[in-house]
Amino acid sequence: MSYVEVPGANVPIRMWTDPSTVEDVAMQQLRNVATLPWIKGLAVMPDVHFGKGATVGSVIAMQGAVCPAAVGVDIGCGMSAVKTSLTANDLPGDLSRLRSRIEQAIPVGRGMHDEAVDPGRLHGFPTAGWDDFWSRFDGVADAVKFRQERAVKQMGTLGSGNHFVEFCLDESGTVWLMLHSGSRNIGKELAEHHIGQAQKLPHNQGLVDRDLAVFIADTPQMAAYRNDLFWAQEYAKYNRAIMMELFKDVVRKEFKKARPTFDPVISCHHNYVAEERYDGMDLLVTRKGAIRAGSGDYGIIPGSMGTGSYIVKGLGNAASFNSASHGAGRRMSRNAAKKRFSTRDLEEQTRGVECRKDSGVVDEIPGAYKPIEKVIDQQRDLVEVVAKLKQVVCVKG
Repeated sequence: MSYVEVPGANVPIRMWTDPSTVEDVAMQQLRNVATLPWIKGLAVMPDVHFGKGATVGSVIAMQGAVCPAAVGVDIGCGMSAVKTSLTANDLPGDLSRLRSRIEQAIPVGRGMHDEAVDPGRLHGFPTAGWDDFWSRFDGVADAVKFRQERAVKQMGTLGSGNHFVEFCLDESGTVWLMLHSGSRNIGKELAEHHIGQAQKLPHNQGLVDRDLAVFIADTPQMAAYRNDLFWAQEYAKYNRAIMMELFKDVVRKEFKKARPTFDPVISCHHNYVAEERYDGMDLLVTRKGAIRAGSGDYGIIPGSMGTGSYIVKGLGNAASFNSASHGAGRRMSRNAAKKRFSTRDLEEQTRGVECRKDSGVVDEIPGAYKPIEKVIDQQRDLVEVVAKLKQVVCVKG
């Protein structure tokens, strides 16, 4: 489908989904965003749902301003995937050992490495810029500087919630490695700090929602936010890169006889800010639960832990600000999912997947998410499908 246009106060709301299917609270958030004085465009992805301030699944283009809550509290959250030389024929009948090895190599939940990962010891990891990256930590907000040791040890860790590491097969039986994570606790704390700072500024006092507080260009507050924002986005990218190398190392050891090789890694943020130009204007484009889908850009759109995911290539649709959805999108809250579904439901809906099937991940059950096939179908003018993946192992935080 192409987009449906809904009137907004300052800009039309372009929606790649049926507006009648969007929850009322999410529609109100979209209308609120469209009232912002600095807004130049708003694109809504098919996985849209209620979030903090701005919906998840929205692309907000502003001139001379940025809203930190519209980035999401997990700054730089995103996906990485890599195609391997392995095939389904290389897999053992029991995949529980492989899952256990992945969990041993990559700390999950609130866990961290006992010692910081040395990227110089990772096979083929590009270490150029690593020391410079950490030296710039001295320039981030004083409110989080005491977290440096934790940030260092959480580099290369998964986190919790909807973050995952998966071992997948495409439709030809080729093995892919895929993972989803972001900037861990340090990114969350930076986001919350700056949201609080923005809410205190005089120009934000009359907004319809205080969570839509913005920073204005050419101010000290904007400069401080941009510094921390881009550092956290880089942290998230490094975090995924290190985890992928740790994942590859597990695969090399577990499939030693097959001598696996790996294609270049596909990586994309889906909670971030980018400086882009549209209609002759330099804009700050915030993608919250959306990926860049410029012409030829590779992206990853995951489903839930029992369904599957898609590798896509962007079509460069300027109406969406060169964007596409970041996943299936939730159709019910975590609390609602826990009330509605049981561990028996989880076992049924993840049949054939080696994964946790306990009460701690019921809120991530496939039934809590929108059908990924429909979400893909609604954005055929934004991306083309390159590969469809189905997980056989899923590690959750």
